[in-house]
Amino acid sequence: MSAGTNQATVPAPNRIPAAHLTRALDQLASSIAARHPAGAAQTLVLLGIANGGVHVATRLQLLLRKHYPEGARPRTGIIDISFHRDDIGRQPIPKEFTPTLIPIDVTGATVILVDDVLQSGRTVKAALDELFDHGRPAKVELAILVDRGGRTLPVAADYTGLVVKAGADEKITVVLHATDPRHDAITIAAAKPLKSKAVKS
Repeated sequence: MSAGTNQATVPAPNRIPAAHLTRALDQLASSIAARHPAGAAQTLVLLGIANGGVHVATRLQLLLRKHYPEGARPRTGIIDISFHRDDIGRQPIPKEFTPTLIPIDVTGATVILVDDVLQSGRTVKAALDELFDHGRPAKVELAILVDRGGRTLPVAADYTGLVVKAGADEKITVVLHATDPRHDAITIAAAKPLKSKAVKS
């Protein structure tokens, strides 16, 4: 089992309240700090996978302040996977996207990729492709807020906040409020069917 994992079985449609997310995020931060002491944090960077992982990484950055002295805290950045998605032919890159922003040289660094939901593992694979375009890290770890299962690639998280059981036809949405964690929530509901495009004759 991944470090800092809480088990939760939730039928759809349902909602996981803010208190569960608070505990999960606190556990993620504590597990990261326990594995990476302050002396090694200078070469540690958390990269949120755009877009959902960016919000999780930002929240973790705030929580990690209580585990590291000022000046020895890990940095946080963004990794965009738009050009490495294996479904790019079916879902073109949106006009507005969050570009990759890595605050340190990743060569020789320890990188923790951060995302909100882990399912197939394809997003993580795309993030690794993008990351190695920027250098050769000494080590790469994965922190996930919600593991919903359904892997199609051999990907496992090093840090997991919640394990939520959801069917293939259900969608998990994570909402982390910008200013008030009391409004955080995870919702599980039936996924909307994709609209088929009309074929021109």
